[in-house]
Amino acid sequence: MSEIRYWVGFSRVPHIGPVRLRHLLDRFGSIEVAWNAGPAALRSTQLPRQAIESLLYHRPRIDLDEEMECLERHGVRALSWESQDYPPLLREIDAPPPVLYVRGSIVDADEFAVAVVGTRRASTYGKEAARVLVTGLVESGVTVVSGMAYGIDAMAHRTALEAGGRTIAVLGCGLDWVYPTKHRSLSKSIAEHGALVSDYPLGTKPEAHNFPPRNRIISGLSLGTVIVEAGRRSGALITLQYALDQGRETFAVPGTIFSGPSKGTNGAIKRSEAKLIENVQDVLVELHLTHARQQQETRRVVGATPAEESLLTHLSREPIHMDELVRRTGLPTATVSSSLALMELRGVVRRVDNTSYVLAH
Repeated sequence: MSEIRYWVGFSRVPHIGPVRLRHLLDRFGSIEVAWNAGPAALRSTQLPRQAIESLLYHRPRIDLDEEMECLERHGVRALSWESQDYPPLLREIDAPPPVLYVRGSIVDADEFAVAVVGTRRASTYGKEAARVLVTGLVESGVTVVSGMAYGIDAMAHRTALEAGGRTIAVLGCGLDWVYPTKHRSLSKSIAEHGALVSDYPLGTKPEAHNFPPRNRIISGLSLGTVIVEAGRRSGALITLQYALDQGRETFAVPGTIFSGPSKGTNGAIKRSEAKLIENVQDVLVELHLTHARQQQETRRVVGATPAEESLLTHLSREPIHMDELVRRTGLPTATVSSSLALMELRGVVRRVDNTSYVLAH
């Protein structure tokens, strides 16, 4: 029987977050064993008493069969850390959500994703800037990620759909809710041409305190985050901070000094927290996405060779010299050199100097 049911169960237990669940997995070896562990075994894990008591209280009250049937009725899939199709970019962040609920589809092309977020009280200038930027991203084969809020977020999703692209909306509630409720039609279109995602289980209401934490998923799913308009207290600035903490690239559209919705973006630029952008090329060049569509097609047609698979186990975002890759893999220099050249062509790796490489995405 699939272990995803136990992941879903843990997602419903308060006080068991990513760090504590990882501790349980390390201690018990599997999610099923951790879920079924007795009181004495749980107390031996040295987790806080509050977490243990919460699990012991909620566990018998959670019907795992009913949870899975409910997901199926709502057309929602649950992905865990162990799922093969868990988004790779999200997996890289610190303490990624153990369970990601998805309505729609997440595909390989979504590794080429950029977040476009901003204020709910968008100006005409802000909406037009978002429209132009998102159109350019979609035309380059980039998936657009946002939060489905009013204003800039909604404009980003709608523009991506109108341009025939993919878009992902990250919600601050369970996927059986639509918030804002006026975006019901929009949410349906997003699920058909991308995905609605949330780390909150079904039934979770769209309460205010849910939204700041969900912003880490918006930035976590993306190679970079673009803030189009944001006041000084805008939630978009929370997404910006998460992106900075995650080591992702950050960008901001400058605005007039007389505009309230531009105070946050201008401030981020002034503090060097975000790069000033004037057009979509500024984003594409910085993120090495100018040939994203061609790279996606090349990846689809040309699969990884055994040599490339070996190299991938030693490549990361930290530069590594080609000679070191030869040493670690035991492959001939010529094989490493030719493999890296093909991987660079497909957009899998990027050369940072003449002889050192990093993972491109």
